[in-house]
Amino acid sequence: MPRMSKKRKQEWALFLNDRNRITYNELCRKCSNLCKQSFRCIVVYCPNYLSKRRTTKNETD
Repeated sequence: MPRMSKKRKQEWALFLNDRNRITYNELCRKCSNLCKQSFRCIVVYCPNYLSKRRTTKNETD
């Protein structure tokens, strides 16, 4: 596997794990869309993922 240049390593710093490999969030690994997020972050926004705990805005209690 080729080594990353210093510039590319700085660009991908949020996605690199301790072995300097690009790692995505657990929910994004099998996803085919381009909205992948880092393993360091919680899922902020994904149009294709709906949590079972999510409530709709129109729902009233």
